[in-house]
Amino acid sequence: MKIGQLARRSGLSAHTIRYYERIGLLPRADRDRSGQRDYDASILSWIEFLDRLKTTGMPIRDMLRYAALRERGADTEAERCTLLEQHRERVRAHVAELQACLLVLDTKIAGYAGAEQRTKDHDAARSQRRRDSARTGQAGPR
Repeated sequence: MKIGQLARRSGLSAHTIRYYERIGLLPRADRDRSGQRDYDASILSWIEFLDRLKTTGMPIRDMLRYAALRERGADTEAERCTLLEQHRERVRAHVAELQACLLVLDTKIAGYAGAEQRTKDHDAARSQRRRDSARTGQAGPR
């Protein structure tokens, strides 16, 4: 597939694909007779994996290290696994930090919802007192 089609299917721009190729995140593409890049569809799963690493905050230097190890073959599986395990621990710590932040947000939002309900309850009680005093002909508190 040509670079434009790969860009559409992967969600990356052609510029990003060329950059990833240049720095070694993507393997060099084969070239057709006219010299244009010609990618195998299997590269899409690798790009998807790279996107997951990027989304989870893996530094590009670690992505490059992983890509280099992958390029060297099966003998590097243990090193790749270690790299991913270390990254997984950083992701887990970040998720825990985000969950703590989410709890603070939820608590604050619930506080606002509680304040809104207290205001509604207060207004309803005030209206009820006015209705009661209007029925009995007494002036309510002001």
